[in-house]
Amino acid sequence: MPVHPEIKKILDSIPQSDSKPKIIPEEHRKMFDAPVLPVEKRVQVYSVEEKTIPTSEAEIPVRIYTPKEADSFPLLMYFHGGAFFSGNLESHDEVVRPICMESGYKVISVDYRLAPEHPFPAALEDCYNVTKWATEHKDELKWDGKTLAVAGDSSGGNLVAAVSIMARDKKEYSITKQVLYYPSLDLDFSEFRYPSLVKNGKGYFVESNQLAEYNSFYLLGNVDTNHPLVSPIREENLNNLPAALVITAEYDPMRDEGELFAEKLKKCGVHVETKRYEGATHGFLGKFTHLVEYKDVYKRTADFLSSK
Repeated sequence: MPVHPEIKKILDSIPQSDSKPKIIPEEHRKMFDAPVLPVEKRVQVYSVEEKTIPTSEAEIPVRIYTPKEADSFPLLMYFHGGAFFSGNLESHDEVVRPICMESGYKVISVDYRLAPEHPFPAALEDCYNVTKWATEHKDELKWDGKTLAVAGDSSGGNLVAAVSIMARDKKEYSITKQVLYYPSLDLDFSEFRYPSLVKNGKGYFVESNQLAEYNSFYLLGNVDTNHPLVSPIREENLNNLPAALVITAEYDPMRDEGELFAEKLKKCGVHVETKRYEGATHGFLGKFTHLVEYKDVYKRTADFLSSK
């Protein structure tokens, strides 16, 4: 289907140019980190708590969302998007709130360290270590001790997949489910291997010819983009990973790598649910989930998280 008319209005308002300005992380953060809705218009949550988690690498701020009063909760860790160099607790607050309330999970949103100040593997270490901290503070969090999910969008989806692989291999804790929203799973842009990088490469917010520069901040120091913790789609052994929900968008340059990852997981015996949102672009959570065509993404997430 065509791009959703409400999304097209925004796309048409963006000045088009063949030359792209150099990406300056500090400037990009100012633009990206601004939430769409004021707090009073966001989904209301029973309680929201700010906390700082000590890890072996750094002190990591988190925001803990509790959906209701209860004796125990399933737990979900949320890793925000932003190409590893932008995004924070506030930028994704309006995404995390409906996930919490629809699913009934207690959600911990992780404000991991950002590139280029902290390149790979800082973000991954932070997400892994804060998840480990959560499992070690069961009583404090009222965690049920059984259900531990991880979720994230875009680069956060990359971190979800990588943390799931690490947790399987290190065996320090067990993740039960993973949710990947339009994930960025292949950081090697030396060639465009996925048709969606070409078909959706220009004019849909995220442009393929800028992806290498976006990710260059995370990949400082000659990082091997074939490493499966950098590009999880390169992991050959996907056995025994958590059940996955993979959400993609029709007009996203990264659509095909997300859908290919889902197929690879299925071939390794992992339970996978997928949904491509037609007419949508990369980053539609929060920005366009008020539209009737996309508002069910949170219920879909909740249904997946509650399924056996």
